Amino acid sequence: MSELANCPKCGTLFMKNNIRAVCDGCYKEEDLKFKTVHEFIRKRENRTATIKEVVAATGVEEDLIYRFIRTGKLQLAQFPNMGYPCDSCSTLIREGKLCKNCAGGIRSQMSQLEKEQEHAKKLKEAEKKSTFYSDR
Repeated sequence: MSELANCPKCGTLFMKNNIRAVCDGCYKEEDLKFKTVHEFIRKRENRTATIKEVVAATGVEEDLIYRFIRTGKLQLAQFPNMGYPCDSCSTLIREGKLCKNCAGGIRSQMSQLEKEQEHAKKLKEAEKKSTFYSDR
């Protein structure tokens, strides 16, 4: 569903939707930058370029290239040295939002939390069983 918003780049009022988060003018500018990046990395000698090399050669901002990758405009299958930063530690990754180390850390924290909750539950149950009632 569309909603009225200001463009985060230029401040122009536009109808924001799920496809575009910027106004038509900025979208066309981004599309031209995408074509520049795509044509650069499409050449056989540039397929092994890193993000820094693509930025230097094309002049397109690093964050915009990351957005092209995250939204699926640029497919990483043919470009082995490209990636985007992990949301937690900024290590370059090729899929998902977190690198393996950060995801593993979160998993271990979750399992620790589950163990603590299970232990607390057992203590509560043991406390109920050990209560002594008398009929006086």
